[in-house]
Amino acid sequence: MIDRMVLAQLELLSGLNDHAIDALASGASTRTYEPDRILWRAGSKPGDLFIVLEGEVRVVRSRHGRQHVIHTEGVGGTLGDVALFHGSDYPATAIATRRTRCLVISRDLLHEAIRQDPTLALALLERMAGRVRQLVERLDRIAAHTVHARLAAWLLERHGAGSGTFTLGATQLELAEELGTVREVIVRSLRHLRDAGMIRSAGRGRYAVSDEASLRAIAFDSRSSTSRASVSHRK
Repeated sequence: MIDRMVLAQLELLSGLNDHAIDALASGASTRTYEPDRILWRAGSKPGDLFIVLEGEVRVVRSRHGRQHVIHTEGVGGTLGDVALFHGSDYPATAIATRRTRCLVISRDLLHEAIRQDPTLALALLERMAGRVRQLVERLDRIAAHTVHARLAAWLLERHGAGSGTFTLGATQLELAEELGTVREVIVRSLRHLRDAGMIRSAGRGRYAVSDEASLRAIAFDSRSSTSRASVSHRK
């Protein structure tokens, strides 16, 4: 039995009627995963919808020994919905990046909740559409921008999220997977940016931006040159 208040606090479920909430509260369960624990592997059979209550999960695909991030879900994010509705195997592997707790809803229970309140189906459809849009944007960044430009943009985002020093927000390996490259390239790019005086190490895995204008120029110039090359090719 799940506390109805837990369900009501989730954006996806907050607007459901009492019948749907009662069905979910009586039949759903929770599971906890330690950091780096695999929720499921690509190719395995789906059976449940997962909603992240605490922590974070990365969904990745492996190809030729390299992992690529498909999407990352934090609190309120859904997992396993595509395979569950499509009736196919999981297309990717889900890994907890930190201690994570998920609400687990079986296929039959989800169908019952949708019968009680069809707006749940629309909410899930909207969420999946948003994920498709994010995936298209991710593919565009990888195809249109160099790794150097993508790293510069990542550092600027981390820099802009707070003040003073910042962390990468992930291990170098995780960041490489996020940016569609390998760890060695990330290490070389960070070293280049430090040697060029655009960033500096602040100790304990922290960095600071020393030359924001130059860092922005890298991302902007890379995008512009890619765009010009594309236009020239079309001509």
